[in-house]
Amino acid sequence: MLRTRIIGTGSYLPVRVVSNEEIAPLLGLDPAQIYQLTGIRERRWAAPHEASSDLAIEAGRRALEAASCEPSALEAIILSTTSPDMIFPSTACLVQRGLGCGRIGAFDVSASCSGFLYALSMGRALIQSGQLKTCLVVAAEVKSRYLDLTDKSTAMLFGDGAGAVVLRGEEDRSPEESRIMGIRIHADGQRHELIRVQAGGSRMPISSDALKRCAQTIRMDGASLYRVAVRKLERAVREILKDHGVEQSDLKQVVLHQANGRILRQVAKRLELETDRLVSVIERYGNTSSASLPIALDDAVRAGRIAAGDLVLFGSFGGGVTWAAGLVRW
Repeated sequence: MLRTRIIGTGSYLPVRVVSNEEIAPLLGLDPAQIYQLTGIRERRWAAPHEASSDLAIEAGRRALEAASCEPSALEAIILSTTSPDMIFPSTACLVQRGLGCGRIGAFDVSASCSGFLYALSMGRALIQSGQLKTCLVVAAEVKSRYLDLTDKSTAMLFGDGAGAVVLRGEEDRSPEESRIMGIRIHADGQRHELIRVQAGGSRMPISSDALKRCAQTIRMDGASLYRVAVRKLERAVREILKDHGVEQSDLKQVVLHQANGRILRQVAKRLELETDRLVSVIERYGNTSSASLPIALDDAVRAGRIAAGDLVLFGSFGGGVTWAAGLVRW
C-alpha cells in the first residue's frame, strides 16, 4: 500500500485587517472585551472582488511552490468550504481553472469547520486506493459575507482565508517514514442547530422575508457549542492517540481548528499540553472556519516549529455537528 505524505503547505490571507477597534462599536463592546471573550485581536476580510476560489488559488499556488510541484502534476483537487463562490459549479472546479491544471477531478466537501480533515481523509483514501498519486487539498472560506454585524455571538469571531496542502503517495518502506498515520471523522446530526445558516438552500431559499430576518447569516448557540466542542475534541484526540499507541508526550506540535481562544486553552488544559506545543494563530486571523487548521499548519511549518520526523496532531470541530482528528509523522 502507498503511504500518503504532505509534501507542501501554503496559505493566503486577504489584505484587509479588521481590528477589534473597528468591530467593537457595532456590537456595543470594548475592544478589550472582545479579546477577553475570544482571544482575537484582529481578523482578515476579503475585498469585494475576492471570493473563496480566489483565496484558494493563492493558497494552492504557495503549497505547490513549497512542494516543488507543478499544477500539471496534480491528479485531483479536493476543496473544503461552506462559503462557496456559488451553489454550483463547485469552487474546486474554479480553482482547477485558476491554477491551470489539466482535466483532473475537482470537487467540494462541506463539513463546516471540520471540512479540511474530511477532505484530507478523502485525498488520502484516493491515494491509498491507487486512483492517484498527487492531489491538492484546500480549505477556503469567506465567512465575512455571512455575518450579521450586530450579532455578538458571531460578528467578532469570523475571518476569511485559505490554507492548502499537497499530498503525494509514495512507496511504503518503513513505518517510521513521513506519512499521514490516520484520520478519524465523526458527525452528530442531532445537534445541527448549534451553528447554521438557515437561508440559501432548498429548504429555505433566499427571499425578501428571509433577508429581513437575516436568515442568510450565521447563527450560533455559543455556550452549548463550546461545551460540546471541548468534550468531542478531547475524546477524538485521545482515541486517535490510542489507535496508534502514541502518548501525548510524544507529540511535537498540536494543530487544532482555531475556533476561539478559550476553546484552545481548555482543550490544551485537558490534554496537559504546554503552550509551546499548541499552534495558535487565533489572535491574528480569528476563526476562518475549515481554513483555520491548514492556515495554522502552514504558519507553524514556515516558522520552523515542525521538522522531519515530528509527530503532529490535528483536531477540528464544527457545524453539523462534525469533528475529526488526525495524526501525521512529518
